[in-house]
Amino acid sequence: MTHLPFTKDKMQGMRTLFVIQIFSTLSFSVLYSTLVLFTTRGLHLGADTAIAITGSFVAFNYFLHLLGGYIGGRFLSYRLLFSISMLFQTAGCIILAMVNLESLYWGLAIFLTGCGLNVTCVNCMLTQLFESHDKNRETAFLWNYSGMNIGFLIGFTMSGIFQIYENYSILFLVAGVSNVVTLLLTLSNWKYLKDVGTHLTHTTANKQFRLGVMGILMLIALSLALRWLINHSGFSNEFIIIVGAIMFLIIAGIAFQQRVKDAGKKIWAYFILCLASLVFWTLYQMAPMGLTLFILHNVDRTVMGFTVPPQWLLNINTIIIIVAGPTLAYLCKKLRERGYTIRIPIQFAMALILIGIGFALLPLGIHFADSKGISGFSWVIVSYILQSLGEILLSPIGYAMIGQLIPCKLQGLMMGTWLMVVGVSATLSNYFSQLGFDRTKLSNPLETNPSFSETFNFLGWSAIIAGLVLFLLAPFLKRLIQEKLTHTDPHPYNAPEDTPK
Repeated sequence: MTHLPFTKDKMQGMRTLFVIQIFSTLSFSVLYSTLVLFTTRGLHLGADTAIAITGSFVAFNYFLHLLGGYIGGRFLSYRLLFSISMLFQTAGCIILAMVNLESLYWGLAIFLTGCGLNVTCVNCMLTQLFESHDKNRETAFLWNYSGMNIGFLIGFTMSGIFQIYENYSILFLVAGVSNVVTLLLTLSNWKYLKDVGTHLTHTTANKQFRLGVMGILMLIALSLALRWLINHSGFSNEFIIIVGAIMFLIIAGIAFQQRVKDAGKKIWAYFILCLASLVFWTLYQMAPMGLTLFILHNVDRTVMGFTVPPQWLLNINTIIIIVAGPTLAYLCKKLRERGYTIRIPIQFAMALILIGIGFALLPLGIHFADSKGISGFSWVIVSYILQSLGEILLSPIGYAMIGQLIPCKLQGLMMGTWLMVVGVSATLSNYFSQLGFDRTKLSNPLETNPSFSETFNFLGWSAIIAGLVLFLLAPFLKRLIQEKLTHTDPHPYNAPEDTPK
């Protein structure tokens, strides 16, 4: 149970997915950071409508990862589904570049069909490069997460530049080019990204073809459904919450059905950590919605005479993660070599407390606002730093955890469910964003500061309390995960496949 050596194919697969993450993330980062501004300033929609559309976009993006986990490996291989998703994203960007209300709905629907399915594919392609007990998986996910955030850094920076001139059409077209580059990278490294241990690997070629046709028809039907759902955000939000609740019940049912007792315990640990991530991502997904509007109207963004675009503030997050990802991977490796381990429940608890403090600080900034109700820039910067540190402790570690706790045949479903939790969180963030302002008073910080302060306080302290509760549950979770240390393996999350005792 020591570190397994990196083979040539494994190294090439890791490098390929690292670069793919950069380019595939770029177009999503453009929409993630720009959509609420594009809809209010480019299409002149009301702030409440803009937040509803943005909330639905973010929620469905992550919610559809669950479907990606179901289609991938069953109907289409992960690498083929990912390639097709890039074609959908490219088409979506081209349609959005037309800049009108109808192209907004169709463009988002087609783009979402692609970006909603591809992240699960990337994560599953990466996790299947490793054996279940290979410690290198966590390091690979930390590096890959840094690659994803390089894409965010480029996308946020580019979006801020185009936001100054409000040239959305060219922005969306440039984002589309990044998807074409991603597709070419995937095709040129096809052999290094093959499926391992999925349902499709055990079927005949004829059956694979029939299943593939069914998978493509599902994608077309999904685009048509999303076109309607995005235009009916109220129903969409309720639908996401209901399906999310159903999936939690399904996970509980899967845990009960495990014939191997230890396997069931690990799925229960996964279930509890899913609830913890729900709290974290509810706060985090405020960034492209209510938090962006707060920064736009209630924060002094002027630095040396230059007004900083709201998208550039998101680069605080990306820069920290790009640096912190490899740094954390290095530190974890060194600590393991010396026999010390920061366990996953503790990392999750720390993440919740950090993001909670980040939000709890914002009401202090509002309290010390100037006579016009404008808060200082430094409060937002510190908040984003704390949110970013929390993210690096939770998100990539969560991806790696799935490969270590979940059997191969369930990994696609559980990876999709893990990402679906972010979609449910985005729906909750949409609700909290709507509470944070009155659209008739949005341009007056003195009128909106009290509601923003109340919302940020509630979210921040809720996360801090949840983090403390998770600290208390850490010993219980340790027993569920069956952490057993040996003199050769100080890290408890890389146990071999469960076997009956």
